[in-house]
Amino acid sequence: MEFSCAFAPEMDTPRHIAQAERLGYARAWCYDSPALYADAWMALALAAERTSRIGLGPGVLVPSLRHVMTNAAATATLCGLAPGRVAVAVGAGFTGRLALGKRPLSWKTVTAYVSALRSLLRGDEVEWEGAVLKMLHLPGFAPPRPVQTPILVAVGGPKGLAAAEAVADGVILTGGLGFFERTRLPWVVQTVSGTVLDEGEPPDSERAMAAAGNAAALAYHVAYEAGSAGRLPRGADYARAVDSVPAGRRHLAVHEGHLVAMNAIDRQVVDGDFLARAGIAAPAEVWKKRLAEMEARGVTEVCYHPSGPDIGRELRAFADAAGLA
Repeated sequence: MEFSCAFAPEMDTPRHIAQAERLGYARAWCYDSPALYADAWMALALAAERTSRIGLGPGVLVPSLRHVMTNAAATATLCGLAPGRVAVAVGAGFTGRLALGKRPLSWKTVTAYVSALRSLLRGDEVEWEGAVLKMLHLPGFAPPRPVQTPILVAVGGPKGLAAAEAVADGVILTGGLGFFERTRLPWVVQTVSGTVLDEGEPPDSERAMAAAGNAAALAYHVAYEAGSAGRLPRGADYARAVDSVPAGRRHLAVHEGHLVAMNAIDRQVVDGDFLARAGIAAPAEVWKKRLAEMEARGVTEVCYHPSGPDIGRELRAFADAAGLA
């Protein structure tokens, strides 16, 4: 099983990716959520110049954010900068769309986009939005076609998994493994968030809350958008706080700080007890057990999201827990 990392890109992300390479991570993914983060493609291009081994890719692209030709050109450019190291992931969109006041896309839309992106990179003509497209890049403007890069699909349930199996080379599991059964796809990525506690450190320490509180808040964001916040501790309080915001601005209140820092509403409900019970703040031995269970279930890559004020510390602590050289 391999270990990768995922970043909410910021100005320092290229430096963090270079550190991840030194620590032994196999791949670095960058989220594509323009309402919240720095541009994923720019961060990846800068990271390509600072690294020589680590895999690079956007994870995940949301079809409505960029025309399929735009992402084909960006993919090809990154492949030219980091040949043999690029993979691309596409998804229906969670915060990438919800923070813009839009619902996630249909899986039909996602599969059509992936198929068109793959065809363009292969050098084929593609009919898209009523027009015929083809990558017309001359030598020096993009690598020659076909541009070889794996394409994964990020999913959170069985419908998405079926879509991924139809068009993708692999799958990124954005939720737990509850819906997952071994798939025919050879590349199965499980995302994890949180922090590795120092020896004797309580889950409600100032450091742990700063590093992992946003990962706990993610559970509330997901549950609220699904209409099931009440199943979480103090979830009814969370839903009431969000509902007190004018309807046209609720998506801003929910997704502010997503996977970066707790926002004002998150801080009303997230505590160390929730971090501990959810395994979001746990000692190294607990993380090691979880990772072994994931591998036994068929996961081939665990993708760790470091966050908080000291990304370097989080990368090092997880690498130690995972046994990276």
